[in-house]
Amino acid sequence: MSGLGIPPGYSRSRGLSFQVEATELEAIATNSEGREIQVTPATARAWTQMRDAAAAAGVALVAHSGFRSIARQGEIIRAKLEAGETLAKILTVMTAPGYSEHHSGRAIDIGVPGQPPLTEEFAETPAFAWLQAHAGEFGFSLSYPKNNSHGITYEPWHWLFVPPG
Repeated sequence: MSGLGIPPGYSRSRGLSFQVEATELEAIATNSEGREIQVTPATARAWTQMRDAAAAAGVALVAHSGFRSIARQGEIIRAKLEAGETLAKILTVMTAPGYSEHHSGRAIDIGVPGQPPLTEEFAETPAFAWLQAHAGEFGFSLSYPKNNSHGITYEPWHWLFVPPG
């Protein structure tokens, strides 16, 4: 977080826990830039089961993003700062390096084919309705609902796998 100006007490004030970077990852898809989307093996199994169950119900789910390193999180924030965004605004749409669930390899940004990724409009799709009704059966939960306590904007696309036990 060096040089980013993250305020002291950030994690405590936001109720966020440090996320250890995953070390064992496997690909579940390829993104629009041709890069592999990777998650932990357990997350990959749960994702595949959930995606297949949704497909059997006539709902297509696609993964847009998975694992992101702490270093990459910092690069994204630096680029936003250099583009003139304020840190306060940036920290409403993403977490500081070290606190993103994507570091854990258990978070997946989910969308539907043919629709722009990572938009609130995803909440109006049958896919989102299906996820709300069934994602918990596969160990996934919505991390950033409306008015969440973390101060992050509503992210209907961001789902976290929590292994049983």
